Amino acid sequence: MKFIHRLGYYLGGFAIGLIILMFFLNGKDASCDYGPNARTTKNIASKTLKYSEDVAITMNNRDIDTIIAKQLIRYGDVDFSESETERDSCKVYHIENSYKDIPVILKVENCDSIATVLKMMFK
Repeated sequence: MKFIHRLGYYLGGFAIGLIILMFFLNGKDASCDYGPNARTTKNIASKTLKYSEDVAITMNNRDIDTIIAKQLIRYGDVDFSESETERDSCKVYHIENSYKDIPVILKVENCDSIATVLKMMFK
């Protein structure tokens, strides 16, 4: 069998497989969070958020609610060099994002069942 025929069969089967996958995964909340940044932010955003007093005041002054704070965490970039990941108990992560084109840095303590926003800094 010539190479072009084998390639045609392969591409045909691959296309059918993609169509079947699209049919089964359509409308599902399937995600491929394999990178360390995506796993960390998804883990933190899925927990109950608690805020320190300084952060609550900052959020009120900037008109930021819990939904926006969770979005800042979920779609932010974790700076692992600034984070404290070697701790035994609750790890502290340094997350960078932007809100209304203003850079925001969040310090989030990630425990087993709750995540606490320790600092929220606007640059």
